[in-house]
Amino acid sequence: MRNLIKNLFVAAILFIGGAAVAAVEPGKDYKLLNPPQPTNTKKIEVLEFFFYGCSHCYHLHPQLSAWEKTMPKDVELVYVPVIFRDSWEPMARTFYALESLGQQHQLHDALYKAWNVDNDVLGDEAKVLDFLAPRGVDRAKFSAAYNSFSMQSKITRAKQMIRSYGITGTPTLVVDGKYLITGVQPAEYIRILNEVIDMVRKGRSPATTKGKAKQ
Repeated sequence: MRNLIKNLFVAAILFIGGAAVAAVEPGKDYKLLNPPQPTNTKKIEVLEFFFYGCSHCYHLHPQLSAWEKTMPKDVELVYVPVIFRDSWEPMARTFYALESLGQQHQLHDALYKAWNVDNDVLGDEAKVLDFLAPRGVDRAKFSAAYNSFSMQSKITRAKQMIRSYGITGTPTLVVDGKYLITGVQPAEYIRILNEVIDMVRKGRSPATTKGKAKQ
């Protein structure tokens, strides 16, 4: 009996200690954006600023993809391709073109693999087309989307967001327009992300939460 009580006591201490370790801290696990940025959804918005050629993004990708499949219903994940230099713009255009064609999700993995495993540098439209066409993408439709008038506004918007959110590296996650997570190990991104989402949810008023639950 004494051993049982002792074991339960030790387990309780470990549980409490683990919970303390898991608690996120500003300045350590995340940064506060100043000023906060507006969100485009009534849900808890999660932005991932990424680049297909970024090895850190590639290592985070499987865990973030798995998380996306089971993420809470009151959360929305949005991908934002980063353009730190002109040579990165073709991949941003590729992302948005595939998104407009409804093929972005099914080719997300393949594009990461091309850059990070096969060392296939997709640096211009022609190379991208040669890569995507065998994978079921219509050349004419893709090219039209890639060079469309609306594409330029998407590229301009992405560049504006990079400046507004103070993005200096990839991958970077931003939650609810306020909390920036970057520079940690893949598993830590997910742990911190879950904790911050929970923090945001608890910080919202009951009336707001009820209104979102009905949607």
